Amino acid sequence: MLTIYGVYRSRASRVYWMAHELGLEFRSVPVLQARRLADPLSEEAPLNTHSPDFATVNPMAQIPSIRDGDLVMHESLAINLYLARKHGGPLAGQTVEEDGLLTMWTIWAASQVEPHSVRIVLTYDNGLENSQEGKEAIAAACYGLRRPLAALEGHLAGRQWIVGDRFTVADLNIAEVLRYAQSETALFDAHPDIKAWIERCQSRPAYKAMQAARSKEPVEV
Repeated sequence: MLTIYGVYRSRASRVYWMAHELGLEFRSVPVLQARRLADPLSEEAPLNTHSPDFATVNPMAQIPSIRDGDLVMHESLAINLYLARKHGGPLAGQTVEEDGLLTMWTIWAASQVEPHSVRIVLTYDNGLENSQEGKEAIAAACYGLRRPLAALEGHLAGRQWIVGDRFTVADLNIAEVLRYAQSETALFDAHPDIKAWIERCQSRPAYKAMQAARSKEPVEV
């Protein structure tokens, strides 16, 4: 059985969404981010990214990780590409060309979008969005997203999905990276094709199932 290490309130959300999309049976092992705990190495601390037991799974001390039989993998976006390829179906590439595009768009999301979208969500997570420092950080991140979003908007013109004529792992991976920036509604209002596309992605039953589980996790530890 597939084992997913990580809480839903983390990048593990992407892997949980993917598992739901594929209809996979999985075991969830909640692993908290160490930064959320006052003393992550105390004997009373819940399993977290600095726990010695988790270091045997991922010595980089990050979530998510998976164990699938004898295979252990890290990096959420790579995990999703692996699961799509292993289980096939419409989320996976149907040709070598499509497979290349799924990888290309996923790397694009990680390199061109996520550094900026993560800066936005961390500003909110740290309660700094109304401070001068926070406003400047959000403004800089939004500026950094201008070119990537313009490129994605152009790509989606006349298209429903990123690759081919169906929802694929590329849509899931990019939608999850962009979710971190959805607090900035003006960004999406300025890109109507992206706004409509991400609404399609987030209307899927598997996404709603992931969010339902996520909503049950406490925000504060």
